[in-house]
Amino acid sequence: MLPTTIDLLKAGLKADPTVSPSDRIRLLAMLRVGLDTQAKTAPLPDAAPRVIRRKEAARRLACCVRVIDRLAQEGKLKRVRLPGRVRAAGFLESEINQLIAANGQ
Repeated sequence: MLPTTIDLLKAGLKADPTVSPSDRIRLLAMLRVGLDTQAKTAPLPDAAPRVIRRKEAARRLACCVRVIDRLAQEGKLKRVRLPGRVRAAGFLESEINQLIAANGQ
């Protein structure tokens, strides 16, 4: 890959606020050495836990946001503060998936 292409990709990744600096470094390293070589040498680290807003949690559980609030009050869902926010809270995607699996059984 040409160095100018890597510079272009680096600028694009730097401009994207959803890509963390560590993810940006990892992606650029994979592009430099090639995806096949990277996969053979070392496994990719697990991503950070994903936080879902309550509206998205309600959509996934097919209920309203008031039910999500009630589940949080009852302790069935744990509120997680969203990064960079003062009051906003979300829920871990893994907990939402556990509730979906529990309701499906």
